[in-house]
Amino acid sequence: MHHTVVVNAKAGTVLAAGPEAFADRLRSAFAAHDCSVAVKLVHPRDLGDALALAIRDESCIPVVAGGDGTINGVLPVLLEAGRPVGVLPLGTVNVLGRDLGLYGTLEHQIEALCKGEPVTLDIGQVNDRLFHSISGMGFFSLMAREREYARRRFPFSRHVAFAVAATRSILFTRSISVEIRTADGLRHVEADAVLVTINRFDGAEWRRARLDGGVFEVHILNAGGLYSRCKAALSVVTGGWRRSHNLTSFTADEVTLTRRDKKRGHITFDGEVERKADALAYRLLPKAIRLIGARALV
Repeated sequence: MHHTVVVNAKAGTVLAAGPEAFADRLRSAFAAHDCSVAVKLVHPRDLGDALALAIRDESCIPVVAGGDGTINGVLPVLLEAGRPVGVLPLGTVNVLGRDLGLYGTLEHQIEALCKGEPVTLDIGQVNDRLFHSISGMGFFSLMAREREYARRRFPFSRHVAFAVAATRSILFTRSISVEIRTADGLRHVEADAVLVTINRFDGAEWRRARLDGGVFEVHILNAGGLYSRCKAALSVVTGGWRRSHNLTSFTADEVTLTRRDKKRGHITFDGEVERKADALAYRLLPKAIRLIGARALV
């Protein structure tokens, strides 16, 4: 089999190893499983075009290498692909990669990819913005922003970066007043965070049993101050967050979130953070894309 791997040249894993050393490691890992590979290291702004070019070449299996944010950025290309595309997770969290059964060392991921099968996924649309796993506002969006800041300051340790990001998020989060509209009606909440996930997550690793369940799950972290945010962060780490008395969750086919103060706030889309003031209308695109995953591990 021949693969064409389009790599985010600015991914931390690539920068740490050096571009040429990383490309050589990819070639060796694919060759170990009788798979030839062409490696294309490209700037993040050129990823979409490079991936689209690989997809048009029907003599190869196209693969995109990067973290959750990288995959988020090429979702418009994946929507138009018309065939399965491989993923090599290179990020810090790699929510989608874990759900596809792609984790462990890079060599282990490539082995799984070479033996993988197509997996169908729902994706979400927020106004004109796409996401594949998680979107929301408040504590979790601040956590995503602080994590990126901490990664730049502490590139030597992901654990230190996470601890710093969690501490700053706990200290600086402010509660928000949010209007939540679903088919079941309208509710007003005072919350430290409102998170919308595509299908149901569970456990400390935030894994999904189904990627094509066709439903949003809305999570509301009730406003409770510093203590409740500490407990929420601990429950996420330990996997007991679903049992938290400070968390309310429910499912919906569509949902609209509106900040009642009308201020621009930080919204996270698969770890990427933007500032928005408009109402956020979430719509599900069921079974919209196909990726290659280690299906037996999903």
